[in-house]
Amino acid sequence: MGEATIRDVARRAEVSVASVSRALNGLDNVRAETREKVIKAAADLGYVPHAGARSLSLARAHAIGVVLPDLHGEFFSECVRGMDREASRRGYLLLLSNMHNDGDQAAVALRAMRGRVDGLLVMAPHIDPETLERALPPALPSVMINSHRELPGRPSLRLDNRAGAEAMIDHLVARGYRHIVHIAGPEGNVDAQERAEGYRAACARHGLAPRIIAGDFNEEAGEAAAQQILASSTLTDAVFAANDMMAIGCLHGLRLGGRRVPEDVAVAGFDDVPLARFLALSTVRVNIAEMGARAVSRLIDMLDGKDQLRASETQTPELVMRATTAPRAGAANA
Repeated sequence: MGEATIRDVARRAEVSVASVSRALNGLDNVRAETREKVIKAAADLGYVPHAGARSLSLARAHAIGVVLPDLHGEFFSECVRGMDREASRRGYLLLLSNMHNDGDQAAVALRAMRGRVDGLLVMAPHIDPETLERALPPALPSVMINSHRELPGRPSLRLDNRAGAEAMIDHLVARGYRHIVHIAGPEGNVDAQERAEGYRAACARHGLAPRIIAGDFNEEAGEAAAQQILASSTLTDAVFAANDMMAIGCLHGLRLGGRRVPEDVAVAGFDDVPLARFLALSTVRVNIAEMGARAVSRLIDMLDGKDQLRASETQTPELVMRATTAPRAGAANA
């Protein structure tokens, strides 16, 4: 069976093609009952409008909606920097919103974009796929970034979090560390889950006992984890945090507690935010700005009818070795 058309949606909803167009484009002159029927029919059929045809029937806003879990922090600022660079180069503006950790807020943020933008970029590693799919406007071209799973008709950019985490543990083991604690990201976040899986898998390969401390991707969680490590009688010689901000918080907490890094405890993170370089933090580089720029490029190509395959892409992160994971004394004999 071929892709659903606007006529298929009209037949399923038992309305005219014009009503379907008005309902899916967020126009006001549509009854609420009709709009609900059309949206349900479009979702049931998996209808995604052809970007080229859409541009003929609608005036382009030359705006892209960007919905992120948060707008605070170096990771998100770097991501938006890359998006803005590519959007500006191709004649588009960005309209930003956040959804925090709330599925209901995600639906509100996504609905607010309808009728204001030509397409969406959505980073929702913390929203379950069913909630996200229901919240996405069915007729609005969208590119997903690090979502839990691929959604029909929505290309995605994904990160091989597990491979990155395994590479970092392999690096720490090679440098002589054996008692490695992982500071995990928030529960329900797919990036955090996959990084924890990579940590566990690498520990199992090396015959190490895993130890995980709960975190939330913020500096305060890293500092709190450092306090737990300092108060514990269990030996810790290295810390791998699920992101750089927790690693930076942990680095600060360990030094406040009188521990030397890396002589007493090595510290590593994930993302390679700009601050990591200035703190000589070993990490796993995500190429954050480039990922944001690539998402914009994919979306605009969809809008221009140049990206019909809607294939997903996976980025393999890169290990960055700096001073916070220098080899332990005697590591060559380990």
